Amino acid sequence: MAASFFSTADGEWFVPNDPARGPWDADSCHGGPPTGLLARALERVLPEFRLVRITVDLTRPVPMAGFRIEAEVTRAGRSVARSRAVLVDGDGTERARAAGLHVVGRELGPLPNVEVAVPRFDESVPGPFVFERSLHGLPAFMSGVELRYPPGESNEPGPTTVWMRTIPLLPDEEMSPFQRICPLADCGNAIGRNADPDQVGFVNPDLTLTLHREPVGEWLGSSSVSHWEPTGIGLADALLFDTEGVVGRACQTLLLTPSS
Repeated sequence: MAASFFSTADGEWFVPNDPARGPWDADSCHGGPPTGLLARALERVLPEFRLVRITVDLTRPVPMAGFRIEAEVTRAGRSVARSRAVLVDGDGTERARAAGLHVVGRELGPLPNVEVAVPRFDESVPGPFVFERSLHGLPAFMSGVELRYPPGESNEPGPTTVWMRTIPLLPDEEMSPFQRICPLADCGNAIGRNADPDQVGFVNPDLTLTLHREPVGEWLGSSSVSHWEPTGIGLADALLFDTEGVVGRACQTLLLTPSS
């Protein structure tokens, strides 16, 4: 695998490497790695808060040619703050935007909670990515991830549970827990697809990721299901977890199209 999803010479202009490429269009990024960089930018403008939610609007394809990200605080409260970031290409055209919700955590001691069972990682086995090759034939996102499947799961269509580990966003930089789960969060529409893309297209123009707990470890999990309607609108809903339990949820609005 490549060393990272992106490279940067100055910390401002990001150049995608092969694993950042999406499976559909050779010139465009997969949504997950840019979402990780957007989260990184939002975390940096409010370092004293914890980012708990990001909503990303993928307004245009994110170019493999490169981009920069501008971020700012939009509301700085004492316990809750908000931020926004814009991803723009070399011409200054907006390609994606993100809104962040940040909170200041506090120690409350043990609290009543709901226990949700998650698969045992030590029972999982290695398996292929959801798509074993890209539609354009070039190296793409699947070259930067490893997958493991719980017993009875596979990369076939339908509601699916997987474990995923990815390469870092940037070389020689440790990802935050929120950044680390972003690539997986944007895979719900593929992991839980109801049919393969040669039958139905299921592109997501957005992603909302909410984490009530910071995930731990390199291997993170997703249990994904898709709801497809004959109107051409769908929803991918993914429960996210680590080896210790549930950490949050990711939802994607889907634009469903007939295969060409």
